[in-house]
Amino acid sequence: MCGIVGIAALTEALSDNIGRFLRKCLERLEYRGYDSAGIAVLFNNELIVKKGKGKIHEVNRKYSFDEMKGYIGIGHVRWSTHGKPSDYNAHPHTDCTETIAVVHNGIISNFQELKARLESKGHKFKSETDTEVIAHLIEEYLRQDKDFFTAFKKAINELEGTYAIAVITKHDSDKIYFAKQTSPLVIGIGDGVNFIASDIPAFLEFTRKVIVLRDGEYGYITPTSIHIEHSGKEVSYEGRVKVIDWSLEMASKEGYPHFMLKEIHEQPLALKNTILGLDLNIIDKVAKLIINADNVFITGAGTSYHAGLVCDYLFTTLCQVDTYTFIASEYRRYEKLAEDDDVLIAISQSGETIDTLLAARVFKNRGTRIISICNVIDSAIPRESEMTIYTRAGPEIGVAATKTFTTQLAVLTLLALRVANLRGFISNDDYRACLKTLTEIPEIVHKVITHHEAMTKIVGNTLSKKQDMYYLSRGLGVPIAMEGALKLKEIAYIHAEAYPAGESKHGPIALVEEGFPILFVILDENYVETMIGNVMEMKARDALTIGLVAKKYREKYEQLLDIILEMPNIDYRIATIPYVVPLQLIAYYASVSRGYDPDKPRNLAKTVTVE
Repeated sequence: MCGIVGIAALTEALSDNIGRFLRKCLERLEYRGYDSAGIAVLFNNELIVKKGKGKIHEVNRKYSFDEMKGYIGIGHVRWSTHGKPSDYNAHPHTDCTETIAVVHNGIISNFQELKARLESKGHKFKSETDTEVIAHLIEEYLRQDKDFFTAFKKAINELEGTYAIAVITKHDSDKIYFAKQTSPLVIGIGDGVNFIASDIPAFLEFTRKVIVLRDGEYGYITPTSIHIEHSGKEVSYEGRVKVIDWSLEMASKEGYPHFMLKEIHEQPLALKNTILGLDLNIIDKVAKLIINADNVFITGAGTSYHAGLVCDYLFTTLCQVDTYTFIASEYRRYEKLAEDDDVLIAISQSGETIDTLLAARVFKNRGTRIISICNVIDSAIPRESEMTIYTRAGPEIGVAATKTFTTQLAVLTLLALRVANLRGFISNDDYRACLKTLTEIPEIVHKVITHHEAMTKIVGNTLSKKQDMYYLSRGLGVPIAMEGALKLKEIAYIHAEAYPAGESKHGPIALVEEGFPILFVILDENYVETMIGNVMEMKARDALTIGLVAKKYREKYEQLLDIILEMPNIDYRIATIPYVVPLQLIAYYASVSRGYDPDKPRNLAKTVTVE
């Protein structure tokens, strides 16, 4: 997730200081990315580009964005997805002639194929990014057709994946061209000035009149006009102009009261970007390392540890790979077991978690090969790793992990399925079917959020009045129950414990009395019948029973559960991803009902960097 902005201005105050205003707009988008920043403007028929690695204030101090003048300009803040944070990977990107500048948010999934084709035609690339291919593709079509808009449309038609794009060019110096597919993009309408941006807060200081663009739309803005097309036909937009009455703070959350809720709702897009961005060749290489390893270790902290437990379960049950899975801070217990030809899978959202980083370094020193699963490109843990598989969740502002967890699950589930396939434990047809289901997961998660948000609010409000509760499950559902309990503890401050359901008879059941809340995660199809007995045990003691149950098993639990959250019928090996989402929402609404700020839970930090 990156942030883009464009300004087309006649207004003298804006045009004389367009660099300063672009910089101010970008500062309001910096929550979308802080690896690098850059601005391109057209001034005296020259394309001027300034960009570099670092936060906006750092790059501005070095390159003086505020001194840039012009009537047309675009800017970008980057969250790295293709290529590490660096000056040359920073946006805007230009073509060979340096007359076209592009900023982009999203993932061009076919960029390698397009890049190879363009290189064969003589194009020279200066970065590792997928974005640069857009500039060269437009340049290539401009050689065939001198009309820039025609060349732009032909180029966009070749792109696969997700994108919000803004382009300026010397060939047509009064326009900012744009295109949208999945990634957010909005137009701001001013007096003698128009804006294009990823989010409304970018330009809210200057105008509150907006048009939210729809998938498949493209066109251009000038200082005084707007042109939108879809599928070759002009789109009438007058009826879509809205006046925003949000504050700047609220606008940065896109209308959501908290970043956590916004990020829960961003999970379909984050999952889509992660799945589209996965390189199956890298997955194969990592899978083969695991297959050839003498021992496989898995580690992480907090939520990442729970993702590791899901991976552990899939490896042992599907792949028949023995694993040692441990909380990162306990790495000393396992370090002496590590040897050459072993593998450690280190899972960390930030790539800076100190316990996971220390574990990776210690194991690496013993000859173990480090594989990391991370959301932040070129962070400390990937730098210690032989191979890294990146999630593409974008920056996560809320302290409680949501979209970073589900994208970790997507990566680890695919990895486990591929190991099982290569070892002959699941067929090629089964593996392809699983891949298809994974591509459907973003839409499934979207439907789960839409279908269950109202009920999770009711459940959250109910739990907000409780002091203790249990989350129970079996098999693959246990790590998801653990994650649900952790979320409730960390943002609602309710004591919640997760157990394998069979363990409840060995002590925890002693606390159960009338109204004691127990949430059952009925996910693993191997335990559907067994869990019935566990629910009955709690129901017999008048507990408040809540359950996540697949639609096909609802009848079995209809009379046993007080509240049922009906889940979609999907392959249980992949079901961890949608099943955790209602638990995130329940924790969120419990926190809000108790009057807390879920974005800033007490005593907690987003990244733990001290041992």
